[in-house]
Amino acid sequence: MSVKSDRAKMSGTERRAFPVQLEVRAKKGVSNVSTIEGYASVTEAPFEMWDWLGPYSEVVRTGAFAKTLTENPQVQLLLNHGGLAMAYTKAGSLRLAEDTTGLHMEADVNVSRSDVGDMVTAIEDQAVDEMSFAFRVTRQQWSPDYDQRDILEVDLHRGDVSVVNFGANPATSVGAMRAADFDRLDETDARALYERLQRRFQPAEAEPQTLSLFQAQAALIGL
Repeated sequence: MSVKSDRAKMSGTERRAFPVQLEVRAKKGVSNVSTIEGYASVTEAPFEMWDWLGPYSEVVRTGAFAKTLTENPQVQLLLNHGGLAMAYTKAGSLRLAEDTTGLHMEADVNVSRSDVGDMVTAIEDQAVDEMSFAFRVTRQQWSPDYDQRDILEVDLHRGDVSVVNFGANPATSVGAMRAADFDRLDETDARALYERLQRRFQPAEAEPQTLSLFQAQAALIGL
């Protein structure tokens, strides 16, 4: 039977998204380069997460990025966590630093590239205003009741910071782990989750329908 202490077993790459104020400015002396500035993460700001046991609170604590930033992590700027890199710490075009607000990002991007130009235009038009980052947790602390997770230290190496259309629901960041856990749930927990998903995806004003096991598992992992 699953218990809240199982939350402490979460592992692998995670993603979190935050609404931010992104700023774009032309880089002096370079006609085709603009600089984008914003925050990929905000510290000391609790937000609600969800997993197979329900809601819990999560806080990225001040100092969580200190160690990884001293190790010169290789991080790329992406759009929606995919596509070709638009800036790269290794090339010096992406610069990351932690301050009292969170993980600050500054990136020099080549607007002569069509994908970069489209992203910059969308930011200037205020059509996108969120950022996300991919990371691995290396040190954390849970409250005694496992209803609050404090992220104390993360590893950014070979991760990314991304401008995103909409930040994915934080629950999707543990989707791979939950999919694996689906087959490990005991009969009582599996049936409760199955029935919960049926209620959630039942069309309004429709005759009751049976949600297949495949649909339930697909919904669970966000497919």
